[in-house]
Amino acid sequence: MSSGTREPLYLQIQEYFKNLISSKQLAPHEQIPTEKEIMEKFNVSRITVTNALAELVNEGLIYRIPGKGSFVQEDAKIFKGKVEALEGDTSIPLEEITTQMEIPAERKIIGLIMPSIEDYFAIRLLAGINEMLNETEYILTIILSHNSREKEREAIRELLRLRAVGLLIFPVDAEIYNEDILELKVRNFPFVLIDRYLPGVETNYVISNNVDGAKLAVEHLWDMGHRNIAICSDSILPTITVEDRIKGYMDALKERDAMINPGYILTDLSLKQGDLTDQNLLYQFIRSRKATAYIALNAKLSVHIAKLAKSSFLNIPEDISIVTFDDPSFDTDFGMYTHIFQSEQTIGKEAANILVQLLEERQKNNIPHYKKKSITPQLVVKGTTGPVKLVHKNSPLK
Repeated sequence: MSSGTREPLYLQIQEYFKNLISSKQLAPHEQIPTEKEIMEKFNVSRITVTNALAELVNEGLIYRIPGKGSFVQEDAKIFKGKVEALEGDTSIPLEEITTQMEIPAERKIIGLIMPSIEDYFAIRLLAGINEMLNETEYILTIILSHNSREKEREAIRELLRLRAVGLLIFPVDAEIYNEDILELKVRNFPFVLIDRYLPGVETNYVISNNVDGAKLAVEHLWDMGHRNIAICSDSILPTITVEDRIKGYMDALKERDAMINPGYILTDLSLKQGDLTDQNLLYQFIRSRKATAYIALNAKLSVHIAKLAKSSFLNIPEDISIVTFDDPSFDTDFGMYTHIFQSEQTIGKEAANILVQLLEERQKNNIPHYKKKSITPQLVVKGTTGPVKLVHKNSPLK
């Protein structure tokens, strides 16, 4: 990678706010400009601003309140005002939740809310949950949210009406948290988040370590000689999963003293089939051969990248390499994928186990501590990664 002397834009943004904070021009809990305002001030993309602000959050200088904005940090009690506000909100009647504490023994329902059950990730996750609950007295009831905040809200309320004693929730992709989840927390109702956590909010959760997963992908590609590594997401909305994976990607490059090129962080990508035009930014990027390797943040996207590469007469892994989160190999003709294995079945089993522990502690009138578990991912090397081709850079393909 080129090492240039000009400081990257995301670092310039960080330094700008660090100076404002250290000079007291921004006071504790004062709101900083919106992402749109920062984009306009520095003439940069949203992902550059997002990455800069994420680093300021990691350094403890600012905090975020979804739907409100970013604020200057003072201490860790950043959601106190939000929780106090919710305590006065009776949108979910308190009695509808507290009645769960005295459920007849013959009806012990645990609710599971998931966006869908259409891929191997979800299927393995469900297998792990079932494996754990099969050994208990609890019955699993599943409602799909179809990645809709409103349907997720309806699912939570429906499961409470069914007198579920606890919930396992795989939150939808959304720019702001579902307030019904925060309401469950305020009411001390037992629930465990799966594959997501809410930054700044204490909850029970089980996740795959997405930062480490992205680091594994970069490390593998770097060791094979790749220096122009793109990371790709088709998520329209910023999610903590995407943010953590991009953070891991950036951290891995920083550890290797490599410059971070924002142009190699591709987000909001379209998976529209058959779109091989100038309007398809991913297709044009692949044809330009700017990157020799790609990290796809989900299995469906990795298959799409492989198909676009094939349409561009590029061979995998001879011309470009692909590492993906999750393994799509069951549904592709490109052979076995090098992928980040997230131990989905273990995640499901651990989430169910934590919820059962919470319910047991509640029966003993114990006040449970928040249980947080991060599962270490593994790199599985298959057929979509190989050594870099030094002749890539000046390819005539445009």
